Amino acid sequence: MVGKMTATGEGTASRILDAGRQLIMRRGYSGFSYADVADAIEIRKASIHHHFPAKADLVIAVVKQSRDMFDAEMAVSREGGADALAQLRAYIGYWERCIADDSAPFCVAGMLGAELPALPEEVAREVKAHFENLTVWLEHVLETGVKDNLFKLDSSVEAQAEMLVSLVYGAMLAARAYGNAMLFKNVTNGAVDRLIKPARRTRAS
Repeated sequence: MVGKMTATGEGTASRILDAGRQLIMRRGYSGFSYADVADAIEIRKASIHHHFPAKADLVIAVVKQSRDMFDAEMAVSREGGADALAQLRAYIGYWERCIADDSAPFCVAGMLGAELPALPEEVAREVKAHFENLTVWLEHVLETGVKDNLFKLDSSVEAQAEMLVSLVYGAMLAARAYGNAMLFKNVTNGAVDRLIKPARRTRAS
């Protein structure tokens, strides 16, 4: 009986997290309440509070889960023997698919980042941690690509990683504003192509 209760509880928490993610992506932190979550998955607000006592708790859990999902996705690419270019394209491709099928039209952390000054301090810390984690990962990928003679950078690894983060999230915002998923693909793929060493680019084409 306890096992069943635990499984049921985990299932409910997962549904709450999924609903929270969708609401954050589409409305931001200030644009949803527990009433919206309750309506989305047809449960009582008391059940939500049981798993996530405060709205900040739910949002932090969503951001952490999103980061774990990203880490797992990139780990599959890395462990499959993908080189730095393939890993970078896998990252871009992940968001291409999410935007195209509308399963994740905007990154949770990106949406929350736009509201950063108004967020509770503990939520803001988690959002910043997401971007720090992403930047460190990009720095590693770029550094590996340079060592493997795949990339030629016009600036430092740190500066280039920050530029890529800005470009990806800017393209995400533009794709949403214009209602054009292909815009994200065109902008981001062009940015990646410009990183590739000319000799490699010619060989690939």
